[in-house]
Amino acid sequence: MKRILGIGVVALSFAFVSGPAFAADAAGLYKSKCAPCHGAEGASTAMAPAHKGNQFVKASSADQIAAVIKDGREGAAKKYKQYPIGMPAQKTMSDADISALVGYLKELAAK
Repeated sequence: MKRILGIGVVALSFAFVSGPAFAADAAGLYKSKCAPCHGAEGASTAMAPAHKGNQFVKASSADQIAAVIKDGREGAAKKYKQYPIGMPAQKTMSDADISALVGYLKELAAK
């Protein structure tokens, strides 16, 4: 019984201590998911608008930005019609990753 309890305590301690190690890396997410279209450091490309200084990101709530990330913007829903592609939905991203990414986008928009 002590052995089982000891294993449980060790496992729980590992989960608690290693939690931050599993936290979303917002800059890494941006680099892999967003930068190919929106540009390094959010500077824009011919494919998608800049996040740096972006008024929509500045003015929108975290929930509104998260919805755009999750659901995308295609066709008539596209906000920036001058760009050739829509925003693809990111259905496989976790809520924690999206939340971290929203915070990172807010930081870029403030620059």
